[in-house]
Amino acid sequence: MPVDVLVGLQWGDEGKGKIVDVLAPTYDAVARFQGGPNAGHTLTFDGVKHVLHQVPSGIFHPHILNIVGNGVVLDPVVFRGELQKLTARGVDWSHNLYISKKAQLILPSHRALDRISEEARGNTKIGSTLKGIGPTYSDKIGRVGLRVGHILLPDFEARYKEAVAHHASIAAPYKKGLEIEEFEADFFSAVEFLRTLQLADTEYLLNDLLTQGKRVLAEGAQGSLLDIDFGTYPYVTSSSTIAAGACTGLGIAPRHIDKVFGITKAYCTRVGSGPFPTELLDEVGEQIRQAGREFGSTTGRPRRCGWIDLPALRYAIMLNGVTELHLMKADVLDGFAEIRACTHYRTATGESTPRLPDPGELDAVTPEYLTLPGWHSDLTQLTDTTQLPSNLLSYLTFLEHELQVPIRIVSVSPDRVSTLYR
Repeated sequence: MPVDVLVGLQWGDEGKGKIVDVLAPTYDAVARFQGGPNAGHTLTFDGVKHVLHQVPSGIFHPHILNIVGNGVVLDPVVFRGELQKLTARGVDWSHNLYISKKAQLILPSHRALDRISEEARGNTKIGSTLKGIGPTYSDKIGRVGLRVGHILLPDFEARYKEAVAHHASIAAPYKKGLEIEEFEADFFSAVEFLRTLQLADTEYLLNDLLTQGKRVLAEGAQGSLLDIDFGTYPYVTSSSTIAAGACTGLGIAPRHIDKVFGITKAYCTRVGSGPFPTELLDEVGEQIRQAGREFGSTTGRPRRCGWIDLPALRYAIMLNGVTELHLMKADVLDGFAEIRACTHYRTATGESTPRLPDPGELDAVTPEYLTLPGWHSDLTQLTDTTQLPSNLLSYLTFLEHELQVPIRIVSVSPDRVSTLYR
C-alpha cells in the first residue's frame, strides 16, 4: 500500500494537526518526518484543545502506530512533558509510539546557541522559536550531532560533554556563556525516560508495514514556504518541509508516495520575520487575527495576518505535487462583506506575474487583488457541504480554477467534527 503525505502550503499554522487527527482512522500508521518542538499541531475534540509538538497527531487513536522519524529533531525534556500530559488525559501511548534511533537530539546547549545567535542578529533576527532547532540541524549536517540511538551507548555522557565543549567554542566569539548548568539535570532525567520507550530502526518498521499492505500517513510540520531550500530564505526553518522530505525523513522510497494533501487557510498568516506580500497592517488584519485566534501554539506570539496569496500557493502546490487541497478556517472570514485574493504580483519593473519570485525580490512586489463577495454566514453550525452558502461555494470554485487542484475538505471550526467533505 502507498504512503500519503500531508504538508502545509503556507508559512505553517495551517491546521495540519486537525486534519491528521481526522484522517488518521483510515491509516495504520502516522509518521512525523521533520521538525521538532518548534511545531505546534492543535487538535480539538470533545470540547478539549490538545497541542502536540513532537508526538505524531494520530496518538489519540489507540489502534494506530505513531512514529517519530529520523528527520525529526527531538528535545527529550519537551517530549517527556508531552507524554506526561497525554497520560494525565487518559491516553495510553506506551504500545503504539515508536522513535527513530536516527532522530537527532536537541541538547540544552543547542537552545543556548539558538538564543545567542538570535540576539546577535539584532534587527535582522530570523524569528526563531528559540527551541534549538537550527543549531541541532547544523550539527546533523556537520556530522557532529548526537542521535537518539546514542543514549543507549555506554559513552553517551562523554559524547554529550564533547558536544557541549564544541558549542561553547561556537559561543565564545559572542562573549557569551552557554549558561546551561541549571537545565542539565532535567535533560539527563528526560534521557533516562527516553531510554524506556520503544526506540527502533523505524525505516525498517515503516517499510515492513508497506510490505504488509498497511497504509501510512506522513505528517509534515511547519509549511512549504519555510522549507530550507524553497522557502523565503533566510527566514525559513532548518528542514525540508515539502513532500519530498517524507522520503529522507522516514526512509521510504519515492515510489511509495501516492496522494499529497495540501493544507491551506482561507487567508494567510506568518509568525516571525520575513517577507509577507499580502500582510494587513490595519484593522482588517487585526479582525482576522482575533476571529482566527491567531497566536502561536508554540510561542504564543501574535501571528501576522493577510489575504490568501495565490502565487505562493501555486508555487507550493507545484513543489509538493499536491493532489487535493484542504481549506482550513473558512469560518474566520464569516464576518467579512468582501474577501480579497492576491492573484498576481506587480514587480519592481512593473511586470504582472502569477509566479513567486526569488525571496530577495518579494519585499519589492505589490499584490494584485481580486475582490469577491463574502458569505456573511455562521459556518460553525454546518454539518454538510450541501449547507454551504452560495458565495462560499463560489469562493471554492474560484480557488480550484486558479490553483487547478480540487478542494476536498473544508474546515468550519477547530473541532474534529466540524470537517466537511466534498
